Amino acid sequence: MREIVVCGEALVDVVQTTSTRPATGRLAPLQPALGGGPFNVAVTLGRLGSAVSMCTAVSTDDYGDAIVTALQYSGVGTTLIQRRDEPTSLALATVGDDSAAHYSFYVEGTADRLVADPGSFPSTVAAVCFGTLSMVLEPGATAYERILRRSHQEGRLVVVDPNIRAAVIADHDAYRRRLASWMSAVDVVKLSDEDAVWLAAGPAGTTPADWLAAGVSAVITTAGPQGITVTTRSGSVTVPATKAQVVDTIGAGDSVMGGVIHHLDRIGALSPSAAAEMSLEDWSATAEYAGQVAAITVSRQGADPPWASELASD
Repeated sequence: MREIVVCGEALVDVVQTTSTRPATGRLAPLQPALGGGPFNVAVTLGRLGSAVSMCTAVSTDDYGDAIVTALQYSGVGTTLIQRRDEPTSLALATVGDDSAAHYSFYVEGTADRLVADPGSFPSTVAAVCFGTLSMVLEPGATAYERILRRSHQEGRLVVVDPNIRAAVIADHDAYRRRLASWMSAVDVVKLSDEDAVWLAAGPAGTTPADWLAAGVSAVITTAGPQGITVTTRSGSVTVPATKAQVVDTIGAGDSVMGGVIHHLDRIGALSPSAAAEMSLEDWSATAEYAGQVAAITVSRQGADPPWASELASD
């Protein structure tokens, strides 16, 4: 059996749809929801039917208990989760009139950033995914980087979604260079169009073309209603966005990432060599499937990815 491990943070999104109540100036009610990019990817994979576990550190507080329960409910393995006494990280997500989510983070002294390197994963693990805050915040970022490089050396498919949150990155160019240094050990990268613009503003070596030259097999770029573009050394292909009635975009990119990995799992491409051999037609089908997954997520409130039964192709 091919297994997937998702590495990174699980936290609580505190969602508000407006900043104030105009008549009184009072803050709008806040609605806590479980989230974090890697958490959302793992949940997506579990609901779609892949064999997936999450490697992270989770608080022993009530939110941490809820995170573990939610992962198990969605079919995500939790044996690699480390429990710690520090509190759960919080992300304040404000949804604007354009249905897009904007974030600020409360992550000092929290459990997820104190994850320890668990050592090599079992031989059944074929793919490992990394992303978001966990690749920025120390000391966890160094532990995850060690896992990333070791996973590559052990022949596993390595997938990265940087999911840039510039507000938590102290030195932007240093992070851009660090991300570029991973690319010789990465097989698939997923970006938003905003991520691509932010990365390209830095020093040389931080564009998709640079990463492909370093050894990455495919760079997947999401652009909301403009669709999903996959770029390989053979060329690029763009798949139109699946039509959806957008409620909000929370978890949209994470659903794409989960959809991509699940589709690779379905077609037997969870290995560096298989991903490298995929044609643009193969990648087009993968992007189309991932777009269908994301379209369901954005059609409902919060990061609530679909189950396999909700997709016509599953």
